[in-house]
Amino acid sequence: MRIVLLDADPITGSARAPAEPPSPALASIAHLGRLEVHERTSPDEVVGRLEGAAIALTNKVVLGQKELAELPGLRLISVLATGVNVVDLAAAGRSGVTVCNVPGYSTASTAQHAIALLLELVNQAGRHAADVAGGGWQRSPAFSYYLSPLVELEGLTLGIVGFGAIGRRVASIASALGMRVIVHTRTPGTDAKVRFVDKATLLAESDVVSLHVPLSPETRHYLDRAALSTMKPTALVINCARGPLIDEEALLDALKGGSLRAAALDVLGEEPPRADHPLLGLPNCLVTPHVAWASSAARERLLGVTRDNIRAFLDGQPQNVVSG
Repeated sequence: MRIVLLDADPITGSARAPAEPPSPALASIAHLGRLEVHERTSPDEVVGRLEGAAIALTNKVVLGQKELAELPGLRLISVLATGVNVVDLAAAGRSGVTVCNVPGYSTASTAQHAIALLLELVNQAGRHAADVAGGGWQRSPAFSYYLSPLVELEGLTLGIVGFGAIGRRVASIASALGMRVIVHTRTPGTDAKVRFVDKATLLAESDVVSLHVPLSPETRHYLDRAALSTMKPTALVINCARGPLIDEEALLDALKGGSLRAAALDVLGEEPPRADHPLLGLPNCLVTPHVAWASSAARERLLGVTRDNIRAFLDGQPQNVVSG
């Protein structure tokens, strides 16, 4: 039985990073069938590579109605992610193909990255370290200096949009830093450590807004021009969820016009972005390359659950099944 992994980079390692030790979880997948690993697969290569395969593993490679119609032998698609928008679920159902995902594998990693972005905005450790490396401290007339005012988080208000596993983890860390936490979510709970509010209240009261919701028609451009205009001019925005949650043109205008202090984004509407993307290089906008999910531990969990998905399917008891 052939198992084909269509896009291993960056899940099993990044072409931009030093080689990593072999993944035990990936090795265990190879014990379940004849595993074929491709670093990348272009759209016109999908059908050829999956021809005769029973199981497809995909992260970002699209398996739509056209591809599925040409792959009658395919039995399982295990998506190497939580979101399954790369698969036409309705077409998979009509073709009798089971689709699985991997929920929750990157909760700790993504929450950690969101807080890391926040700390970089307020403490600017990376910026100061780079300045020291460039001789800034050696040239300083004083024993200490800062490149812009530093911000203490204790007592500030963090507004979290979405309160799933990642949002709850971010709230816990922020509370430990002494921040007040307010939350806007479709399903307010009873967590005594946070205050549930409507969107208008969250935007008006937050010193920091951190986005942790999936992309949907309702959440697309959650932070649009009107929403950004109601925020404090000293506020910060963090996005480790999906790029289109923010209207990037409106964000650019807010950052350049001074109606928003700064933003830190791990995601953009177009990935990779074009070379002339206007948010890149903006002094008050940090951008990281969609890496919040990608700690070594999270990627190993991702592959481990994928192995379990395959094993459960072969045992006739599929798990983590999603449907259209």
